[in-house]
Amino acid sequence: MNVRQTPEFPAWPQYDETEREGLVRALEQGQWWRMGGSEVESFEREFADHHGAAHALAVTNGTHALELALQCMGVGPGTEVVVPAFTFISSSQAAQRLGAVAVPVDVDEDTYSIDVAATAAAVTPRTRVIMPVHMAGFMADMDALAKLSADTGVPLLQDAAHAHGARWRGRRVGELGSVAAFSFQNGKLMTAGEGGAVLFPDTEMYETAFLRHSCGRPRTDRRYLHEIAGSNLRLNEFSAAVLRAQLGRLEQQVTTRQRRWALLSGLLGAIDGVVPQRGDERTDFPSHYMAMFRVPGIGEEQRNALVDRLVEAGVPAFAGFRAIYRTDAFWEIGAPDETPDEVAERCPRTEAISRDCVWLHHRVLLAAEQAQHETAAIVADAVAAI
Repeated sequence: MNVRQTPEFPAWPQYDETEREGLVRALEQGQWWRMGGSEVESFEREFADHHGAAHALAVTNGTHALELALQCMGVGPGTEVVVPAFTFISSSQAAQRLGAVAVPVDVDEDTYSIDVAATAAAVTPRTRVIMPVHMAGFMADMDALAKLSADTGVPLLQDAAHAHGARWRGRRVGELGSVAAFSFQNGKLMTAGEGGAVLFPDTEMYETAFLRHSCGRPRTDRRYLHEIAGSNLRLNEFSAAVLRAQLGRLEQQVTTRQRRWALLSGLLGAIDGVVPQRGDERTDFPSHYMAMFRVPGIGEEQRNALVDRLVEAGVPAFAGFRAIYRTDAFWEIGAPDETPDEVAERCPRTEAISRDCVWLHHRVLLAAEQAQHETAAIVADAVAAI
């Protein structure tokens, strides 16, 4: 491979005095948990407002956000949740840990998000929730999914772990009429190291979720009168203070990523054998959690070698998600009555994408335009060396 200029990428996470001031503010208020402080409640209001939702509930992490949302939507033993086969495994494990069966379906070959026709074919009388994942910040087909939900009576839970600030036909995630879950894990578009949030369109479900995330205990309880079963999923005040600062720069960062992806995707698409992820045009404000592309036809071993070459050249590259049904963890509990090969047979696009997909960390898209050209040149060299 030719020697190339190593691109300069900004560090992630990013922070400035705003986070520092928030941490001091949380420290000096004298109460460091949500029941006595004000940072978590302030963050919840600000996050809900930013996403057009009636309510937001901050929780310990994104996986717990999904699990809590599913529980409040009636998921449990004897029920099924339809999930995309190409996703991080939390999407399925959140349902499985509640005793439900996770049913993987294939994804769209362009957006890598859940395929609507495959989803419709998977709905049964036991299906309690359909979970689209907005892969890399390009939203799933929310129009078709909303119609499917209305036709079947099965509600949607948006896994929006990649979609902070994204919009579908001008509507924000919280304006689409369904529950949505977010992650603030260290690599996400806004982060406090860990953390999560759930957006609720109605007050009744939000109040139920509040009880469940706080051991079933009402806000003003002083006598341990736990009303329903729950767990301790409360976010702490320090994390919330950091997230308030992170939210303040989200819009500007997403706008920068959009501009850089418009450049980088064109450069990648000009490389022989490389196919960049394409978003549905109705995602008119994608958040670009990842810069994803495929090299169709290569195998998993070649793809992994490609990733290694990119990393060696200074590009923060990663292998695409493994199909969830190709992991041992998926089959431990709450798996469908099928073999991995039987699931794979109805998920051909997932099989292919899982073998040949590469993603670049979103900090690549926060770098200067010159870095996009340098990145594409490194990718071209690495692909040619396969």
